[in-house]
Amino acid sequence: QVQLLESGGGLVQPGGSLRLSCAASGRSFSGGTMGWYRQAPGKQRELVAAITSGGSTNYADPVKGRFTISRDNAKNTVYLQMNSLKPEDTAVYYCNAHPDWGLVYNYWGQGTQVTVSS
Repeated sequence: QVQLLESGGGLVQPGGSLRLSCAASGRSFSGGTMGWYRQAPGKQRELVAAITSGGSTNYADPVKGRFTISRDNAKNTVYLQMNSLKPEDTAVYYCNAHPDWGLVYNYWGQGTQVTVSS
């Protein structure tokens, strides 16, 4: 049974930092892409950051320079370091895993709430 379990969300003040973790189980995802998406109220789910099996990264423009995605294949885990958080970063953040090319699998976590507010 494949599971992606997010952790690290919570309430933080503007300018603060959070580190999200996504621990995968059921299979190894070292050979594919892992990423983070987010969905704010009234908005569609959007890509935040992704990292391929080869270590290539992709960031959404609003988070470039503030967020960093990384992975630890030995732990089957992907991280999202979020710095200089803004109220507009408030959303449910979802972990995702899929192949570098194709869609033979596409797994999602249940999400973790990130709220940036003073």
